[in-house]
Amino acid sequence: MRDFDFTVVIEKDEDGRFLAICPGLQGCYTEGETEAEARSLVEDAIRLHVEDRLERGEPIYEEVAVSQVKVAV
Repeated sequence: MRDFDFTVVIEKDEDGRFLAICPGLQGCYTEGETEAEARSLVEDAIRLHVEDRLERGEPIYEEVAVSQVKVAV
């Protein structure tokens, strides 16, 4: 068994729901009523996504860097 580390971004939408996105895995996102629920659901989605890619022999890309950028507008 191998461990993988992925960045997860959690946003709150205008309806108060939480959207959890894993930018390193295209199309891997979910939502929940709470931040904790969204985090738990995205962990499951990531695990399933990685398992599927490994079964198909597809690569799992490694994140090189994560940073925040501040811009003034």
